[in-house]
Amino acid sequence: MCGITGFWSFSNQLAGLAFDRIVQEMADQLTSRGPDSSGVWWEKEAQLAFGHRRLTIVDLSETGHQPMISSLGRFVITYNGEVYNAPELRKDLQEKGYHFYGTSDTEVIVTACEAYGVEKAAQLLIGMFAFALWDAQEKKLYLIRDRLGIKPLYWGIHNQTLFFASQLKSFRPHPLWQPGINQAALLTYFQFGYVVGSPSIYKDIERLRPGCMAIIEGKDSITIKPYWNLEEVVQRVKSQQFSFSSSQWVEQLDALLKDAVKYCMVSDVPVGAFLSGGIDSSLVVALMQAQSSNLVKTFSIGFEEAHYNEAKYAAAIASHLGTQHHELYLNPQEALEIIPTIPQWCDEPFADSSQIPTFLVSRLAHRHLKVCLSGDGGDELFAGYNRYFQANQLWDRLSLLPVFLRKMTAKGIQCFPFMGDTAYKFASLLECSNQHLFYFNFNSLWDDPESLVVERGLEKQDRSIPFPHSQMSFIEDMQYIDTLTYLPDDILAKVDYASMAVSLESRVPLLDHRVVEFAWSIPLDLKIKHPQGKWILREVLKRYIPEPLFERPKMGFGVPIDQWLRGPLRDWAEELLSPTSLKNSGLNIQPIQKRWTEHISGIKNWHYSLWSVLMFQAWNTSAKS
Repeated sequence: MCGITGFWSFSNQLAGLAFDRIVQEMADQLTSRGPDSSGVWWEKEAQLAFGHRRLTIVDLSETGHQPMISSLGRFVITYNGEVYNAPELRKDLQEKGYHFYGTSDTEVIVTACEAYGVEKAAQLLIGMFAFALWDAQEKKLYLIRDRLGIKPLYWGIHNQTLFFASQLKSFRPHPLWQPGINQAALLTYFQFGYVVGSPSIYKDIERLRPGCMAIIEGKDSITIKPYWNLEEVVQRVKSQQFSFSSSQWVEQLDALLKDAVKYCMVSDVPVGAFLSGGIDSSLVVALMQAQSSNLVKTFSIGFEEAHYNEAKYAAAIASHLGTQHHELYLNPQEALEIIPTIPQWCDEPFADSSQIPTFLVSRLAHRHLKVCLSGDGGDELFAGYNRYFQANQLWDRLSLLPVFLRKMTAKGIQCFPFMGDTAYKFASLLECSNQHLFYFNFNSLWDDPESLVVERGLEKQDRSIPFPHSQMSFIEDMQYIDTLTYLPDDILAKVDYASMAVSLESRVPLLDHRVVEFAWSIPLDLKIKHPQGKWILREVLKRYIPEPLFERPKMGFGVPIDQWLRGPLRDWAEELLSPTSLKNSGLNIQPIQKRWTEHISGIKNWHYSLWSVLMFQAWNTSAKS
């Protein structure tokens, strides 16, 4: 795992400046992503520069050093990630006559690009990756991101310069970097707690979408092309007829997951796993231990507040599997110490409070090793979120009423200021005209995010999503939406931010694209029973862990922010939510102060929406310093 960065200047504004020094300073902003070594490459004639920070995981020698030039000299690459099938690809390339100097997957990627072409090479890769590739022969720059968006890649043309990097903070040392906030992206942030889709929080800069490559031949010649597309995957598998029994589906999933986990265990350094005690992480750990001759190291975070604490369940599963288990209990004082550092490792405002335990469990794991496996992706693929069932049930009931009647009822509720936050949320849902808008509103932190910003009349970001199959159920629609948005933009971003902040590589075997494609072929009635999600995952897990150890209500990975804001975090929050502070950030004082007053008085529980404002305020203060 590494950090990549670079720029391509399309003007003479940098004439006389040292490109190697600029890109080295850009790379050094990413030191925590790659503390083991660094490298730069630049081509003066093209005004192009690559930077790299390396975390050594596979091929610890200098033969894995980056940026790397291909053996025939045509391509230069700076790459972040792990390609798990690199040994097989290397063997195939050797049979074609290609020579290798080391054992790194970087060398395999750049050689595959020479042998097969860039798009075909990307399609052959199994793993997580984001890389920039310069074709010196055709004078093209390729930016490529893995299929599910596990690894980040920011890019865009700003001040006649193409910037790209693993994290936005890498752009700060560049003399032409003059960022401005993207107000449309800010609205999506306040609505959901994370920036949604392609735009980043900064004007001109985007996030390359998962499964895509950008082909840049100049500032006026840019093509975005998908090499893998979830919509096409779902269309294909939904059109096929399968005649498997439930036991055959379970058998096939078990074998595929076992192979995905085995791939993720390939490393030249020790590999461990996060263990929350839930279905997904427990299954990953069980499959690891079943295929390892050594005791797997596992890591958990606990909470003093019983309602949030899963550590005891994780410990019981670790005991049954015989792992070397490590746990840490989080208290408010530790959270208070961590929270001010969040903007240093979250480049965009980010309000998923589970970033706190994710950072802590990553830091705990890094004391023992460099690589950890996680169970992320299981909820989206196997219908595990409680909100799927809640939203589906509520929509079934509301859709029976005419739209005009629902809107009249909503306005009636909104006329009474003493109604609780649940009633106001219900009113916003009543007004939705279709189930996709309903789901977006169901997940909203602020139903009217535009009311928070002083600058009104902003163009809102288009969140329309083409659905691949007209016969998909509402629950499948929600899974599909989350896989395209919530998964890469929140869950995977959070894990990448937190783990890379402490120089830990996090691998996600459930998001092996082969598992993703297979999961979409599984009938929904094998994912949901009684109604409860992840039925088929539970059936696989029963093969390794007794059912009583994991069968219990889903808890998630939350933290008691609501209590902490009324207690140990109150002074910190008061300062960030003061009228002066809000005004300086261009935010409207009244709606935010109203919710803050109601929250600390205990009248209502607004901690989710308030946390989004607090994280923006903390990020904005840090970005200006």
